[in-house]
Amino acid sequence: MKRKLTSILAMDVVGYSRSVERDEGGTVRRLKDVRAQVCDPLIASYFGKTIKLMGDGMLIEFASVVDGLNCGVEIQTAIRSRNEILPKDHRLEFRAGLHLGDVLVDGDEIYGDGVNVAARLEQLAPTGGLVFSRQVHDQVDGVVTANFLNLGEQPVKGIARPIEAFQVVMDPIAPMIAQTGFCFDAFELDPDLFELRKDGKPVVLEPRALELLLLLVQNAGRLVTKDEIFARVWDNRIVSDSALSSQVKAARKAVGDDGASQSIIATVHGRGFKFVAPLLTPEAPPSETAEAAQVPTLNTRPSVAILPFKNMNRDPDEDYLADGITEDITIALARNRWLTVIARSPAFSFRNSAERLRKIGQELQAQYLVTGTVRKAGSRYRIGVEVVDAATELSIWSERFDRDGMEIFDLQDDISDLVASRIESELGLAEQAKAKRVPRQNQGAWESYQLGVAEFYKFTPEANQRSQEYLQRALEIDPQFAAACSRLAYAIILSMIYFDAKADQQKMDTALELAKRGIELDDQEANAHFTIGRVHLARKEYGLAIEALEHALDLNPCLAVTYCGLGDSLAYEGRLDEAITQFESAIRLSPHDPFRWAFYSYRSLAHLFQGDYQAAAAWARRSQRIPNAQYWAHAHLASALGYMGDKEEIEAARQNLLRIKPDFTIKFAQEQLFYLKLPGQMATYLEGLRRAGLPGGE
Repeated sequence: MKRKLTSILAMDVVGYSRSVERDEGGTVRRLKDVRAQVCDPLIASYFGKTIKLMGDGMLIEFASVVDGLNCGVEIQTAIRSRNEILPKDHRLEFRAGLHLGDVLVDGDEIYGDGVNVAARLEQLAPTGGLVFSRQVHDQVDGVVTANFLNLGEQPVKGIARPIEAFQVVMDPIAPMIAQTGFCFDAFELDPDLFELRKDGKPVVLEPRALELLLLLVQNAGRLVTKDEIFARVWDNRIVSDSALSSQVKAARKAVGDDGASQSIIATVHGRGFKFVAPLLTPEAPPSETAEAAQVPTLNTRPSVAILPFKNMNRDPDEDYLADGITEDITIALARNRWLTVIARSPAFSFRNSAERLRKIGQELQAQYLVTGTVRKAGSRYRIGVEVVDAATELSIWSERFDRDGMEIFDLQDDISDLVASRIESELGLAEQAKAKRVPRQNQGAWESYQLGVAEFYKFTPEANQRSQEYLQRALEIDPQFAAACSRLAYAIILSMIYFDAKADQQKMDTALELAKRGIELDDQEANAHFTIGRVHLARKEYGLAIEALEHALDLNPCLAVTYCGLGDSLAYEGRLDEAITQFESAIRLSPHDPFRWAFYSYRSLAHLFQGDYQAAAAWARRSQRIPNAQYWAHAHLASALGYMGDKEEIEAARQNLLRIKPDFTIKFAQEQLFYLKLPGQMATYLEGLRRAGLPGGE
């Protein structure tokens, strides 16, 4: 047998045995569906190879460790998105482990230490999560956009040496359970950092024992049954009472308790455990009172500081390039009116500072910090950028940009636009995650708005309705909240375009009034002009739509979604080459945008109207792979394939569309595409659907 170095992704279903006990046939069918509809297409798109299927588990090989990590993250994201619209008893959740290691090859099988490590890492992962080894980390750090949490060295069964493990932070702000901290005796338990501290110093405690302690503290004074503990700490795996006793013993030891005194963790024999130590409440600052904490607050914009990028070259005379990029990013990011961007001078005062990022954030009153490096080798430049949550010092986003043979000013413009666009998108996701952790009674206008945005990007009818409710609440708290007016207007429009709401004139008028109100409140907000452009398009006011979107780009040329909106509007005017150029700009600026499925889907439609059915199908397929993609991506693919004539592909596309949208018909498509301007485009689209065998619906 020969050996080789390869990347191994191990995955299995959490709580599979219990699910099979409840409904064996249904569980097996659902697992087959997840594999066929989610896992297999994504594995193929990342050039992976499924080596083995093991009941509820999979072993997948990748030639590229970057592809392996991206594929694993995308599978988990897609499954999480899929589960949101399924009943709880129909959901399947996975854990995953990734390792880069040496394996033995025997035909199509692989064996050895590399496979074993991947399997052990998978067992360390939380439900819906992915854990990987140091070997993987060294290859992907700075290359992929995922954020990681160092779990330290982990002892695992069957492997003599501990494994240094890292967890992918699926939620960029809250990798663990998010709440306020808990204090008892001399201890502080911090859920955000997933850390136990005594007198301010970290206490070493392995993750499962810490998870158990957190569960008990969160339910202080209440009996926590063994079943609850098994569900939370072991993800419903069947484990022995001795395994539970071992973790309880470890948790007690960490907090200075034992089985005899039980002054902190008490055993309720035969039933479970109870946290009995009194919790201490830190004193609030004088300006805060318990009553004030219950009053929803008005819109409070998050703040961000761009610290001076470091010139990593030996020649200090090249500091000008690093400084120039820093200044340009500051200016570009400040165009986003929902952000408070700290001015250049105070941020530059921390050049080469040895202070902790948390301290710098406090000094600048910035919630987020942007740091970066600039390297030059000949005519080649490498710029690294990272965004950090100042309070937790966790990385939210990082990326590396390589450029060659560019003039300095062109380089600065290119990098600053890209970075500003991607930071805006990532900070939006970060704020949405933070808002989810705020108790309902403490949610102000900003939190309600962010929760509305989070629902907006799920792109389902139910989520769209919840989005409108959150945004209405934001406006009730703060009637002067311009962004909430604009976002609500757009949600109303999309309810008629993407979902089943009929194109109603009253709704159109309401959306237009809200969009105008958003501009009245802040006429320098690019998003407000983007929104009114989309409202005008839905109202078939094509010239006004293009004018508003072009003005939005004048205000903020880094707003990727505006390029998509402009491309869409130009396409319906028949200006298809111009439209495709706009879609290319949107994709370049924000390749991980929550709206990116639409960037691909609208581009697919433009190619379809051009008669380039091959390109239309390719972009529709790319759109489908995005977890929150809407059913229109599947419809565009069916229409494009209808002209290409491959019966097998057509049938697969038709079945997929009708599985996702069972009531989809040609008549439905004609009604929902009410905003198309040119009769020939409508006829082209519907004819493609007819050739693909979609029902007429007459």
